[in-house]
Amino acid sequence: MVSEHITRAYDEELRRLSNTVAEMGGLAESQLGFAIEAVGKRDTDLAARVVEGDTRVDQLERDVDNLAIRLLALRQPVARDLREIFAALKIASDLERIADYASNVAKRSIALSQTPPVRPVYALPRMAHFAQVQIKDVLDAYVQRDAEKAYSVWLRDAELDEMYSSLFRELLTYMMEDPRSIGACTHLLFMAKNIERIGDHATNIAENLFYLVNGMPLEEARPKSDVSSLEVINPGRSAK
Repeated sequence: MVSEHITRAYDEELRRLSNTVAEMGGLAESQLGFAIEAVGKRDTDLAARVVEGDTRVDQLERDVDNLAIRLLALRQPVARDLREIFAALKIASDLERIADYASNVAKRSIALSQTPPVRPVYALPRMAHFAQVQIKDVLDAYVQRDAEKAYSVWLRDAELDEMYSSLFRELLTYMMEDPRSIGACTHLLFMAKNIERIGDHATNIAENLFYLVNGMPLEEARPKSDVSSLEVINPGRSAK
């Protein structure tokens, strides 16, 4: 009877750890959605709430850390249970970074709202929506312990990179054609990079989930299509 009680308590603690990670993920996903909404509507109040909400994500990460430490210290888990705990720690770290990037987007949207609107701003929500779907899908995969769904998220990271590279080129062209837009476009460049990095963290989560389920890491090289660092800028001529 005592042994059965201990086992139930242990299983409950593992579920609590998993549920806390899932709650953290849902909050990080919504933070990105609100940040992009603030950009589109030029809503500084909403952006400020996103920035303030980042502290809740930080607290949840601390909760995950404390739960994991307790499980490691008191339960001495092995095999799959040990992978569950280490995966939760790594995934929580990625989710905290995702929320940080969403907060960065919100902060820049406040500055962006003080400048005249520029055309490339309308390309940002498409990128952000794709990243948000990546987060949702990888969180669903985590809840379901679905390695195949996680692998699907992992493969789609290259598409987000392509969106970023395309927007990067568009913003450079826009700045060369109209130097008055440089301030606003610089904020958009940083926002786009933040969103691209969010995709990278969703991909990290997919890799950790794949390892959690299968007990072995993905052997394939991560698909990447970000060529922005190779762009050659010629200020004497506008791109057509």
